[in-house]
Amino acid sequence: MNDAAQGEPSGATTVSPASPRSGRRWTGWLLFGVTTIAVFVLGLLFASIIQRRNEAIIRRPLTPIGDLETDSSVWAVDWPREHDSYRRMQDDTTKTKYGGADPRDYLQETPANVVLFAGYGFSKEYRQARGHVYAVEDVVETQRVGPATPATCWSCKSPDVPRQMVAFGKMKLGDKPASFQELLLAGAGDFYARKFYDLEDEITHPIGCLDCHDPQNMRLRVSRPALIEAFEREGRDINQASHQEMRTLVCAQCHVEYYFRGEGKYLTFPWDKGTTVERIEEYYDADSFADWTHAVSKAPMVKMQHPDYEVFLTGIHAYRDVSCADCHMPYRSEGGAKFTDHHVQSPLLNVANSCAVCHRWGEDEIRARAVSIQDKTREGRERAERTLVLAHFDIAACMEAGASDEELAMVRHLVRQGQLRWDYVASNNGMGIHSPQECTRILTAAVELAQECRVQCARMLAQKGYTEPVRYPDYADKQKAQALNQRFLDGKPPTLLAGDASY
Repeated sequence: MNDAAQGEPSGATTVSPASPRSGRRWTGWLLFGVTTIAVFVLGLLFASIIQRRNEAIIRRPLTPIGDLETDSSVWAVDWPREHDSYRRMQDDTTKTKYGGADPRDYLQETPANVVLFAGYGFSKEYRQARGHVYAVEDVVETQRVGPATPATCWSCKSPDVPRQMVAFGKMKLGDKPASFQELLLAGAGDFYARKFYDLEDEITHPIGCLDCHDPQNMRLRVSRPALIEAFEREGRDINQASHQEMRTLVCAQCHVEYYFRGEGKYLTFPWDKGTTVERIEEYYDADSFADWTHAVSKAPMVKMQHPDYEVFLTGIHAYRDVSCADCHMPYRSEGGAKFTDHHVQSPLLNVANSCAVCHRWGEDEIRARAVSIQDKTREGRERAERTLVLAHFDIAACMEAGASDEELAMVRHLVRQGQLRWDYVASNNGMGIHSPQECTRILTAAVELAQECRVQCARMLAQKGYTEPVRYPDYADKQKAQALNQRFLDGKPPTLLAGDASY
């Protein structure tokens, strides 16, 4: 039977199946492609590993540097790129919406601060820090220090401080001197016992290389005793910290909450019970510690300093092992050399090298997202500030109505609790960006505590026959607020109650 009879059209071309040789050829090309990609990926991985190892290599200075060399320009001989970037901090005109180096006047921007710190130095002057290179100049010129100010205020301002601690410790250096940390701990007590102005001619260099680096091998090291001692009280050895941890801990020497303990005004971190705001408050309450008595409410108050490290610990960056330096001192490349940028500044002024390394969006989008978080924190701060200011005036109204200190103890404690929480967020740099959820939680608690204080004051006033609203004075600008503070300090406060009691 022919093909046509079998149902196949005559002249049809029969297609033969692919030969085994053809299949092997495509399989070979596929294997070649996969191998090429794998080699490329492994090469990238290997390059990344080598790069990270090179970053951790300790490069020793070629020119010998003294153990207590405080002049950073001497270090610049071997580290010119780092020093050049460090000097860029001399520009004090940089601004972000809530940060930068511009010495903005916080009291002018937020007059509520004047009332909140009534009777304390921060009601006289409170400016944004201009940066490390201005540390000595700014602390000398601020109105917050005076002849009675303890030398403790110098602690974080200069690399000359460790040298002075050694000098006041009367340590004699022999052929084999004690370790740097031993010198620090030995000399700290005498140093803190001095007065601020006794040291003004001795401390001249601003924050620099010696504050964070060992001059013999350039390793990161902690040069202030307070952080070392805080770790020791927790049973931790700071010398066991990794290199990445040290890129945060050298900042934590100063960017923390601290207080001056005892008559010697010894610099101490209140971390014995923990680093959260509640544990710090518990620590202070256990010792009945107060920085000052509020001029309006007479409440014993605690001034939070700048708990950047404590807030950072509760945020996503700490959870992901991102260090302070990763964002504020990111790596730079120059002439084929990679180095750490020592121009310490807001990451929002250097988004490409800081935020964009991890957050793969456009710079404008990253910046807008960060500012939106800061805006929300600022909104929460303003609500807390207003409520706390009114709470202080409500307590003053109760005093005017004749309430005793015993009757006022509870409301004064409430306003102390609320303001401590507000200040924990307000004094922390970054306007909440280091841990947005934690800052929101704390500000919410601040408002609740202040409002509870006001409710209790209203009840107290009603019990004494005053049911009309309290007449709150005008504190709309810095000058009005400072004049108002002075009236309370002079014992001539404004009348806050309308009319006489009904009985």
